[in-house]
Amino acid sequence: MSTPGSPSTTPRPPIARPPIRVLLADDHTLVRRGVRLILDGEPDLTVVAEAGDGAEAVARARDTDVDLAVLDVAMPRMTGLQAARELSRRLPALHILILTMYDNEEYFFEALRAGASGYVLKSVADRDLVEACRAAVRDEPFIYPGAERALVRSYLERLHRGDGLPERAITEREEEILKLVAEGHTSKEIGELLFISAKTVERHRANLLQKLGMRDRLELTRYAIRAGLIEA
Repeated sequence: MSTPGSPSTTPRPPIARPPIRVLLADDHTLVRRGVRLILDGEPDLTVVAEAGDGAEAVARARDTDVDLAVLDVAMPRMTGLQAARELSRRLPALHILILTMYDNEEYFFEALRAGASGYVLKSVADRDLVEACRAAVRDEPFIYPGAERALVRSYLERLHRGDGLPERAITEREEEILKLVAEGHTSKEIGELLFISAKTVERHRANLLQKLGMRDRLELTRYAIRAGLIEA
């Protein structure tokens, strides 16, 4: 029994920390619902906002108090990688994870360039996503198990050839315009979405055709599908 003035021997209860507030962005409602069930089932994670495309994700992140954004790669209007770059510029304290169906080395490196700290495959989200979320908020990188060896081997091969990391084929602005062109938007509509003139859009489109060695919208669309900017 403690006496007046003596320190108490009763152990203090652990300080309860608020759960990690998550923004979840995926254009498939069923996927969002499944991922939300996984995250909301953990006591330290809670989904506080959802978005159906990258542009909406950026808007929701700006008007909602979130700690972590979980972004799908292939979404309408703005991809997860494009949204990650925008969020990294606007909200540098926000942690970002890429959730994707693509087991793809190039996407992984693009995710790191875009500011993401983790890359999780949808096929194993039930196993890896929770730990990836926790790691991201601790400022620790997360790579899905099984990828490390392939990524390191590929990186060492590039260095041996003197290639370094893969370079971007097109600029970020060209990528934004390519995606919107492939989705069927007119130059006027693209200009309104990106706050630039239709003439500027046409100039970027001409640069894309020349840089990629293509002739028309159809070939650009096929390229955008192969690059994962839109789904077939």
